[in-house]
Amino acid sequence: MKILVCIKQVPGTSNVEVDPETGVLIRDGVESKLNPYDLYGLETAFRLKEELGGTITTLSMGPMQSKEVLLESFYMGADSGCLLSDRKFGGADVVATSYTLAQGAKKLGDFDLIICGKQTTDGDTAQVGPEMAEFLGIPHVTNVIKILVADEAGLTLQMNMEESLEIQRVPYPCLITVDKDIYTPRLPSYKRKLEISENPEITVLTLKDMYDTDAKKYGLSGSPTQVERIFPPESNVEKVSFEGDGTVLAQALHGILTEKKYLSKEN
Repeated sequence: MKILVCIKQVPGTSNVEVDPETGVLIRDGVESKLNPYDLYGLETAFRLKEELGGTITTLSMGPMQSKEVLLESFYMGADSGCLLSDRKFGGADVVATSYTLAQGAKKLGDFDLIICGKQTTDGDTAQVGPEMAEFLGIPHVTNVIKILVADEAGLTLQMNMEESLEIQRVPYPCLITVDKDIYTPRLPSYKRKLEISENPEITVLTLKDMYDTDAKKYGLSGSPTQVERIFPPESNVEKVSFEGDGTVLAQALHGILTEKKYLSKEN
């Protein structure tokens, strides 16, 4: 069984600068981490490999520093990794990102199963997985919280639809997005890290390596949606403390709420 897991490096801090011209996050040199939802996707892949056998390839898109999350996936149990990295991929919205990942998946070969985390913590759209499946022309199931049956023909899955739980049977090849708590993610193995060479091979693909090399379909050029304005949230460290009995504290709180016009002076 050939499994592809899409993973992403996301900012590890909320203190991220924004490019004033393009309106996209400046990721170079920013403290980063593996997207938390992708940990559940990786663990799902590892469990399926243990049950059915096969290989696991991880795929990521981003600057060269994104190799770090691919290495982390190796230490957890992935067999190989690929990074899609080209300046022409930069600034992509969910459509252009999904198309790029789909093109990368096609370049790597045919997979029985593609697994994505439900969403990323820097975008929270939860759209890349389904759109990627559409570009690949394969069925997909989202919000998966449990794998009921996994066999050589396909998967029987339980989906969390917020107000209901649904069960779906999907044949291979297919794509699924997994929700948190489907499994408890394992930690990277120090022993496995020692066994892997210092520079394990990571395939790097650029625009010229894709089957479709039309630059207008990638990055900002291939993004039908544009963010009008993006900015980091303002931090407010101002705090006021009061001491006294309940009456004193109540009067102080009432004064603040009145001053900020949450309460009228008559209340």
